[in-house]
Amino acid sequence: MASQMQKTYIDEDVGKDDRSADGSEQSPYKTLLFAHVQHPPVQSDSPQYFSRKSVTGTIPEGGDEKLRLEYKPASASALKKVAKLYDQHKRKLAKSDELAIREKEEADKRQQVLEKAKEVRITQDPTLPKALKIHLDEKGSYIKLRSGESSKDVDYSDGLSTRVRVTGRIHRLRSQKDVIFITLQDGYGLLQCVLTGDLVKTYDAMTLTLETSLEIWGEMWEVPPKQHAPDDRELHADYFSIIGRAAGDKEAISTRVAAEADQQTLLDNRHLVLRGEHSSAVMKVRAAVLRAFRQTYEDIKPSCLEVTPPCMVQTQVEGGATLFEFDYYGEKAYLTQSSQLYLETCLPSLGNVFCVAPSFRAEKSLTRRHLSEYTHIEAELDFISFDDLLAHLELVMCSVIDTVLAHPPTAALIASLNLKFQKPERPFKRMRYADAIDWLREHEIPNEDGQPHTFGDDIAEAAERKMTDIIDRPIFLTHFPVAIKAFYMMKDPQDPRVTESVDCLMPGVGEIVGGSMRMSDYEELMQAYAREGIDPKPYYWYTDQRKYGTSPHGGYGLGLERFLAWLCGRYTVRECALYPRFAYRCTP
Repeated sequence: MASQMQKTYIDEDVGKDDRSADGSEQSPYKTLLFAHVQHPPVQSDSPQYFSRKSVTGTIPEGGDEKLRLEYKPASASALKKVAKLYDQHKRKLAKSDELAIREKEEADKRQQVLEKAKEVRITQDPTLPKALKIHLDEKGSYIKLRSGESSKDVDYSDGLSTRVRVTGRIHRLRSQKDVIFITLQDGYGLLQCVLTGDLVKTYDAMTLTLETSLEIWGEMWEVPPKQHAPDDRELHADYFSIIGRAAGDKEAISTRVAAEADQQTLLDNRHLVLRGEHSSAVMKVRAAVLRAFRQTYEDIKPSCLEVTPPCMVQTQVEGGATLFEFDYYGEKAYLTQSSQLYLETCLPSLGNVFCVAPSFRAEKSLTRRHLSEYTHIEAELDFISFDDLLAHLELVMCSVIDTVLAHPPTAALIASLNLKFQKPERPFKRMRYADAIDWLREHEIPNEDGQPHTFGDDIAEAAERKMTDIIDRPIFLTHFPVAIKAFYMMKDPQDPRVTESVDCLMPGVGEIVGGSMRMSDYEELMQAYAREGIDPKPYYWYTDQRKYGTSPHGGYGLGLERFLAWLCGRYTVRECALYPRFAYRCTP
């Protein structure tokens, strides 16, 4: 006897292949295949599947459009075609069921193994030598390494090796039948640890996950010939304990911050990204660069003294459009754009000065070289000329590079991040703004409006970077027009249209330093206030510098993140900040 048959309806135009449809006339499916899956065919002399195209169906010329709404039995050719697809679906489903059964069997088997592993207990052997606590990068003659071959995994009887105790998190993990290789990380270095014997049979060992924090005791060994490990040594464990388990499966760190994850996901999980080798290497280079700047400022002649200016101010330096404004006990105040004005006030009593401080720019720019908060290395120099300023800048940057490359661990990190990095060639190329305009025109690099550059244009980032990359060496771009520079910049005595100003451009990044000679004449500064529409009253303390023993002076600001992007070969400055802040991003 034939099975009870249910009529099933398909509308190829407005039907739906999901649970919202049930295959009735009022709620049809979209495809014949989906109809087969939901309502498998049964033997019958009557049609089971009915279809229509309620919107695009063809009708005879002059025919009633309502004909499109009529369901007709599915054609024999359509049923024949879908029969093959339905057979493929059933085979795929059977294979999927078979795979699910196998996975369940394997999961059950693993669970049995894990339950048995819970019965394995390990304890420290009290007869072993007392372990020496070391950091993972720690070296010295007091840490003896065993070499060659031994019938035992650990052997302290002959005193040829040191028993140590280390702590860290699992950075890499590789399990084999009777051995587990763990690369431990503690922020200072990496150490390969080898677990064997009963250690690998424990429940804790079988459920290890990346980033789990451990304490491991064992014997230090040289790595066997033709094998590799950090610092060519490894620890053969005699005991371990878990300090803090890390999430696994769907919450594993390798899932949260997968290499192919989109940038927003990586930024949301910056706290985990920082555990990666590249991100942590950039932060270590950053620290080394900061040390090198401070050392350089102390070593050069004349030296520069470090000062700490305020971040909450009531004046502007780079224009009001990029100020972060806030209420300061009922008064209007801002986060500083630059500490330059305060540094200038230090010159009479402290000599040349510098600071390392955050600066803030409320720019809604999402380019790869802009941040809303960045580390600003600024300096002001007294009794100098413009040529003195350029010579000082070149000396400081090159000395910093020499210092960091002279430190082997930092040099190795830079090489791992930016294999092609080379120390900049000295002297840096000098190019006046007017000559840059001519160069851009000759090389047919247009301005932001798509037109040839003309004198007075503010050279855009893209054009500036393209020029720098083609020239492929550091450039001191000098003598910008008065109209496109800040009010306090000194005019060139030989050409009052332009200022004694400089941007240092580096290949791959563009501008990393901006500087100038500062106006030293009182009347000229007052005229500059008036020209820019700035009320001089809040700047009284800055203007006083010109009333009480003025002097020719100048300075600059260097963006640390841009400097690092150039040094470490990073695509964006966001990779060079611990937790980058830019337009619309203030978390985590």
